[in-house]
Amino acid sequence: MEQIRLSTKNVTIEFPGVLALSDVNFQTDTGVIHAVVGANGAGKSTLMKVLTGVYNTYTGDIFYNQEKIVLRNPHDAQKLGIQIVHQEVDAALAPALSVAENIMINEMVNGMEGKQMIRWKSLYADAKRKLEKLNIHLDVKKKVKELTLAQKQMVLIARALMDHIKFLVLDEPTAPLSTTETQELFRVVRQLAKQGVGVIFISHRLPEVFEICDQITVMRNGKVVAHENVKEVELGKIVDYMLGREFGDAYPKQRVEIGEKLLEAQGLTTSEGEVKDISLYVRSGEIVGIAGLVGAGKSELCKTLFGDYKITNGEIRIQNRKLRLKSPGSAVRNGLALVPEERRKEGILIQEPIYANLSVAKLSRCCNRLGFLKKRVERMLAKDMVSKLGVVCPDETVKVRYLSGGNQQKVAIGKWLVAEADVYIFDEPTKGVDVGAKQDIFRLIGQLAKQGKAVIYATCETGEILGISDRIYVMYDHQIVGELNTKEADEQRILYLSAGGK
Repeated sequence: MEQIRLSTKNVTIEFPGVLALSDVNFQTDTGVIHAVVGANGAGKSTLMKVLTGVYNTYTGDIFYNQEKIVLRNPHDAQKLGIQIVHQEVDAALAPALSVAENIMINEMVNGMEGKQMIRWKSLYADAKRKLEKLNIHLDVKKKVKELTLAQKQMVLIARALMDHIKFLVLDEPTAPLSTTETQELFRVVRQLAKQGVGVIFISHRLPEVFEICDQITVMRNGKVVAHENVKEVELGKIVDYMLGREFGDAYPKQRVEIGEKLLEAQGLTTSEGEVKDISLYVRSGEIVGIAGLVGAGKSELCKTLFGDYKITNGEIRIQNRKLRLKSPGSAVRNGLALVPEERRKEGILIQEPIYANLSVAKLSRCCNRLGFLKKRVERMLAKDMVSKLGVVCPDETVKVRYLSGGNQQKVAIGKWLVAEADVYIFDEPTKGVDVGAKQDIFRLIGQLAKQGKAVIYATCETGEILGISDRIYVMYDHQIVGELNTKEADEQRILYLSAGGK
């Protein structure tokens, strides 16, 4: 099988006020699993969008087997067998359509060639053939909305598998997956590489990179700063390349005096079983971790506390005052804040500027006595918050969609800092965030605890739970199955409880 090389020479691209890529030289080959890593805003996704024809205003050259090519749209890239599976899985699929329709949608749209009827038997067979090529068994007539996140991701990969595919870009593919689902994805990736497909693997989870990848390219500030064979470099060195400095304390935990109970839930049960008989409490100045595997009910618990699900039994109290949470709006009025797992879908207004996002949770701070919005006050408040949060951007007028994942997360947190809540609930706050931005987020959370706020921190990353929390509740099957003092806990005990052990 002939090996094909995809490479760039001095590729540069600039957006208003931002040099996104600067003289980037990159190369990868078919049959190789190649990681591209770097801090948020390093240029990883921008480079991939150039290679897949999304961004066409680049300068410099792209080569396909030493032949100079021009990629001005995604169709140009697809003709050469270059495909991408984006991080936002749900946004890329049509939930009301079947698995087969989602897999074959490009052929249905572009391959009709004047035909006015679809041969459904042939379409189902072609979709099934693509799935079988990955050794995946799904009912191709099933609606996508009925699938798990991991299954949806496999549908996207199957869609990308054109007969002549040469390079497949996977952007943060493991971010929403459990350990078991991640291993299944890795099986598929290894199988593709054996079949001669070049896989470009973008991830912030460096241990996974070292497990699955052959080569690694590190980017920082729009430039390639290192290229290594994975077997010949240590993880710590890659982190140093990413940050441009030696990596300090991963979890900058502050010493904080813990006060009285601020939030307490007793016997919480919801109408559809999102949570079952949940009892917990959080004190002022305390960071309480909610641990558990994907699907354990952590997100459902966070949303229940935030008034998103109907409570049929139990109660929630703040400072011993019983709450009647009928909606997230009533939760906000009672001093609760939620930074959700799906930040682009639920946590930010992606098409709006930074200043509009930062003021949205507390517009009254930016209005006059008649209720009219004072833009100047809104902009000044946002400018101050951007500085405090360390959001990397030209100014507060930039639309949030143009920010990196880590900076989007800072904005999602920042709107609640403006609102000055009493209880902060964080659901997987470091998902898709680089190591540097993680430290910034941990510091922000530490500052909230120091101010006497109560913090709930839900994540399936046990290292983060152990590093940042004071106490830990472990969830399994939408229930709390254990409570641990962090000082006495370890990863093995948390994983044992998370897996249903007693």
